[in-house]
Amino acid sequence: MKVATLIEKRQPLWRELESLCDEFGRKVVGKIPADKVEKFSTLYRAACADLALAESYQLPPNTIDYLHRLVARAHNQLYRSRKFDRSAWYKKIFIDTPKLIFNDPCVHIATVLFWGLFLAAAYLAYNDSVWPGFAEDVASQEVLDSMTDMYSSFEDFGFGTNSARTGAYVLNNPTIGLFCFVTMLFVLPGLVTLSYNAIFLGTVFGYMFRPDAAEAGINFKSFVTAHGPFELTAVVLCGGAGLKIGLSWMMTNGLSRKDSLIRTAREALPIAMCAVVLFILAALIEGFVSPMTERYMPWAVKGGVAVLSSAMLMFYFVVLGYPRGDEEEEIEEPWRGHEI
Repeated sequence: MKVATLIEKRQPLWRELESLCDEFGRKVVGKIPADKVEKFSTLYRAACADLALAESYQLPPNTIDYLHRLVARAHNQLYRSRKFDRSAWYKKIFIDTPKLIFNDPCVHIATVLFWGLFLAAAYLAYNDSVWPGFAEDVASQEVLDSMTDMYSSFEDFGFGTNSARTGAYVLNNPTIGLFCFVTMLFVLPGLVTLSYNAIFLGTVFGYMFRPDAAEAGINFKSFVTAHGPFELTAVVLCGGAGLKIGLSWMMTNGLSRKDSLIRTAREALPIAMCAVVLFILAALIEGFVSPMTERYMPWAVKGGVAVLSSAMLMFYFVVLGYPRGDEEEEIEEPWRGHEI
């Protein structure tokens, strides 16, 4: 067949595909009739075959260039991104994720380990009569003295300074959580890291809340109260997400280590993303609420912020995550199959 005859025979189909590309570009994917989608895919495959033949038989360069552009345009229309689905994302964020976290045993382990050691260390550091010198043994006297000096005065900062400090907190606060997450990938080092941070932080809190901490204790309490719930919960979630991935290469459930890691990483993604959101919220509070002195924001107001934050956490992770009545469907990989 002559080249001119081939081009003349195929051109109507190319023009039809080009017309469908124009039409599809003006419509939402869900509103395109099924017969047109089928016709479009048939013409697209034919154009791909024509392009391969055109290059094999060395048709004129302008014809090959035209087919390249047409195939690329049709490909973009065929595989274009779907419209943002609000209902699907609402289900992921407010239904699937709370249930996943509430029912995840790794999050349970990290929660019990961190808060158990934190509260025990805080009690022993606060009540020096139970274990005399406990705070000094854990944090050292030099560290405790530096904490006391740091919070001996409490000054007001302007809006610009607070904004800059918020940015610094967004970068610095997740350091502990990230370190816990990374070390948890090796399980035992992560458990040690999470335990150490829980004991150290609990010791500092207990020591600074002592009645004899005087002005430094009052300032410390005023500074940490508001943002504490979000920040400490984020650390726990980082530990839980890291532990989940760390255990996956040890207990593969019949999968290869690679497949087990990939599968579990998808499951751990919403846990890690929750931690990121909580770190950002904690940084905002720490930058604009925590530094305010008693003159502008009494400690009772900051305590109200902490109570509200804790209530939000309980509602999201417990109320939304708690299994409902006859709900028996397995909570597993709610984000699988979705591109994140």
